[in-house]
Amino acid sequence: MSENAIKAVLGPTNTGKTHLAIERMCGHSSGAIGFPLRLLAREVYDRVVAIKGERQVALITGEERIEPPDARYFLCTAEAMPRDAGKLAFVALDEAQIGADPERGHIFTDRLLHARGREETMLLGSATLEPLVRQILPRAEIIGRPRFSTLTHAGTRKLSRLPPRSAVVAFSTEQVYAMAEMLRRFRGGAAVVMGGLSPETRNKQVELFQSGEVDYIVATDAIGMGLNLDVTHVAFAALEKFDGRRKRRLYPAEMAQIAGRAGRHQKDGSFGTLAGAGGLGQASPEFTEDEIYAIEEHRFAPLTKLFWREAEPRFDSVERLIDDLCAPPGEEGLAAAPEAIDLAVLRRLAETPLARNVRGAAMVRRFWEACSLPDFRQQGVEMHARFVTRLWQDLQEGHIGADFAAARIAELDNMQGGIDMLQGRIAAIRTWAYICQRPDWVLARDEMAARARAVEAKLSDALHARLTERFVNRRTAILMKALGQDASMLPVNLGDDGTVSVEDEVIGTVQGFHFTVDHQANHADRKMLLSAGEKALPGLLAKRAKALAESSFEAVTLEQGAIHWEGRVLAKLEAGREVTEPRIVPERELGLIPDAERAEFLAALEDWLAKQLEPLAPLRKLAEAARDPAAGSQARALLLTLVDGLGFVSREKAGLEHLPKEMRPFLRKLGVNFGALDIFARDMLKPAPRQLLHAIGADQRPLETAMRAVLPGEGKLPSGYRPAGGQFVRIDIAEKLLRAVHEVRAKASGRHFAISPALAVSTGLTEENYQRLLGAAGFRVQRARPLDEAMFGPPTPDRWEWRPSRRKAERVGGVGRPGRAGAGKGPGKGGKPQRKPEAAARPTTGPATGKAFAGLADLLK
Repeated sequence: MSENAIKAVLGPTNTGKTHLAIERMCGHSSGAIGFPLRLLAREVYDRVVAIKGERQVALITGEERIEPPDARYFLCTAEAMPRDAGKLAFVALDEAQIGADPERGHIFTDRLLHARGREETMLLGSATLEPLVRQILPRAEIIGRPRFSTLTHAGTRKLSRLPPRSAVVAFSTEQVYAMAEMLRRFRGGAAVVMGGLSPETRNKQVELFQSGEVDYIVATDAIGMGLNLDVTHVAFAALEKFDGRRKRRLYPAEMAQIAGRAGRHQKDGSFGTLAGAGGLGQASPEFTEDEIYAIEEHRFAPLTKLFWREAEPRFDSVERLIDDLCAPPGEEGLAAAPEAIDLAVLRRLAETPLARNVRGAAMVRRFWEACSLPDFRQQGVEMHARFVTRLWQDLQEGHIGADFAAARIAELDNMQGGIDMLQGRIAAIRTWAYICQRPDWVLARDEMAARARAVEAKLSDALHARLTERFVNRRTAILMKALGQDASMLPVNLGDDGTVSVEDEVIGTVQGFHFTVDHQANHADRKMLLSAGEKALPGLLAKRAKALAESSFEAVTLEQGAIHWEGRVLAKLEAGREVTEPRIVPERELGLIPDAERAEFLAALEDWLAKQLEPLAPLRKLAEAARDPAAGSQARALLLTLVDGLGFVSREKAGLEHLPKEMRPFLRKLGVNFGALDIFARDMLKPAPRQLLHAIGADQRPLETAMRAVLPGEGKLPSGYRPAGGQFVRIDIAEKLLRAVHEVRAKASGRHFAISPALAVSTGLTEENYQRLLGAAGFRVQRARPLDEAMFGPPTPDRWEWRPSRRKAERVGGVGRPGRAGAGKGPGKGGKPQRKPEAAARPTTGPATGKAFAGLADLLK
């Protein structure tokens, strides 16, 4: 290839060099362009795809590879750019002056020396590169490109006085954040661009600025390369930076590279410094006269050397590899590159036992490829060497397993955390994206690479969202720019989810019917937002009330004696004439609804509540009967006691001694059950009425939601249950068990009889607690003698007798000790009275009273 085909297109920023290279490449049958940044390669890839179509265009970077089989145009990072590009008709290298960079310069120098197109080669860069191009490539054609617009020094300005479409440049993360926070306070926010952001995040932040959503962008010197922005002014917050070795003042060419972002195409731009950016007690940064002249006139000291390192070292051994990489260049204008991190890692690992087994050219090459893993996490040589060591332990044995790679990628698939944490995860996933992109490192390479890219995209979206949340206040910009301070002019909208917004910017929320100003609103906005919300609320809440009523009060609940919606109390329930008729007391928040709409809403709420109270119909029936004079005073007294007890009352408290027997059929028709221990309305022991009584605040006792038959005897006694030893048994279940025992007793030939616990055990009651329940009902057990040791066969069952005590029960849940022979029992078969219990009968431990059993014989007839 003749050097006459090489063109060096040199000039300052905003001269259209990259655009020219794209046009030239598209005019050839094939081509490739190498860029300094993945983000630039991606941007140009999209442009070329629009011209040539996806099937003809490839994107190749360290972390991403889109390479159709028929691709003819390749957009690459310089590192991924093929050295044998002579097969392509056109080859270009962008930002070729980076060959003077201590860290990456040797890559660009190698491409400048060796990357050639079959028909045309183009080198794009700064005019400072011209002397070295003439020296190294004497037959190359040099083409100068003038800047499309002028660049003027505008002096020092305060942050609050910066014109719209300004970029603020800082050189530390802390300073970038500080500048962005101040712009958020003064101007509604700023986009943020830093070298640590992923390309996707950087693009999204740039779009935030380019779309006009914010008028300011804060960036590090990453803004100086490859970002085409509609910036009119660049303000430097500092003129010094740490270059990895020392803190130094920017070179004039570096200043110009950054300042050149101002004024794109035919629009002039300006640059200057930021007043007060030096901190308390420190002077603001200032340009010198020479620096201003150099930037405005684009006159800089030419480069005197490019960094070089052997691009094709020998792989006979690790030692030979290191010697070749450290070898000096053999041409003038080239200087040995400082030790980059890949070489530093190689040296570090060469001193470890790990390198002893690295033998043969193929193994040494693979070892060098592992050491060349980019340090995306910027952790330094020591930490990066540890990661490479772990990587090599897998690579030296073959491939990294797909399961292991998938697990590492999955660990990073976490969108939680702040800006710094997400940046760290993005750096880590970029490392794995690079690893998965290598052709022979990972099994199931394509799948793992796709997973890594997907996680990086998700993390980038999350980071963009965090940056926007922290540094952009869209609401402030809208309120201040469009509508001023007149709250009555605000077009307030209420969303279905309760968000109150102005032009899609949330100013607060309505929860239930309560308006709350957005907690992120600053103090200056808060008063205006509250005023705007309050003026718009009556109409908004009226619509909300109507929509809620039309939905049949969907999602409205009864809890703790109140009506709740969306976590707020709509109204409290106060006791009415009956427990089944609570009265609605609206909360004060409903007072904001206009009177007519409010009355209509409360009427609908009353109807809804009445429907919710339908499960209390059995209790309401008892209450209505208690008000009927025809029921008789004794029956009404019992009904009132049942209503007060919310459906049940213990027998000893029921006052049955005053109730005529002929009234019992009337009460049974009302659903009243006369049990051995309790008087109850069976329908009121179902889950729905018990839950409802608890919800409206009428029953403060513990609630068993499902109203199971038997519960563990832990805590306080739930409503509708009675204790049975170490368990709680529902009242109607207890009555069922006791009635079964009385039926057995009635069929017994004598006063003693055997009882099977099968029915009780089937309900969940243990045999021991069943016996305690029987003791509470007046049954006494006589334990059977155990079989002698020499005897075999089933044991003799215990014998029971009914011997109710006529004195007040000592406590609930005990079982009496075996009664003496001759102990009496209650009414036997045929109603014939049995003899009374002996006075010397042993005391019981269960709760039974004379009142409780006075009418039991009549009940069991």
